Amino acid sequence: MNRTETVELTTLCLIYDEDMILLQNRVKKDWKGFTLPGGHVEPGESIVEAVIREMKEETGLTIKHPQLCGVKQFPITDNGQVKGRYLVFLFRTNQFEGELVSSEEGKMKWIRRDALTSVPAVNDLDELLQVMEQDDLTEFQYVIEDGKWQSRLF
Repeated sequence: MNRTETVELTTLCLIYDEDMILLQNRVKKDWKGFTLPGGHVEPGESIVEAVIREMKEETGLTIKHPQLCGVKQFPITDNGQVKGRYLVFLFRTNQFEGELVSSEEGKMKWIRRDALTSVPAVNDLDELLQVMEQDDLTEFQYVIEDGKWQSRLF
């Protein structure tokens, strides 16, 4: 049995300031709507270096002390066949400096937590935030069962 698989490594970060969270109104069609900023880990780059770099590129902010708070994963598929795994390392921090900017990925906006239901968010933002903020959860996994994508929280 081969225990090696193709894996794509990425990060997301919950940047917060009291009751405000920083969201990106993502423009790409594959995951469109308000979500957390993030991006790919470059070859040879540490996961922490990647999240710091990605936050600077997408938000203009220099984050400090990002805390790993969970993992999201889902299958990479091609014509219905699983070809690998997409891993997203989930971080959070309330320590940052700099001036907020937007990027080609989408416009950045501070949103009050109690106003999250009023923005067109990506369909799994609630589950992401649960994993990132609840100490009893560490993993968000999508699996394909009977041809349908199902989410599971652990």
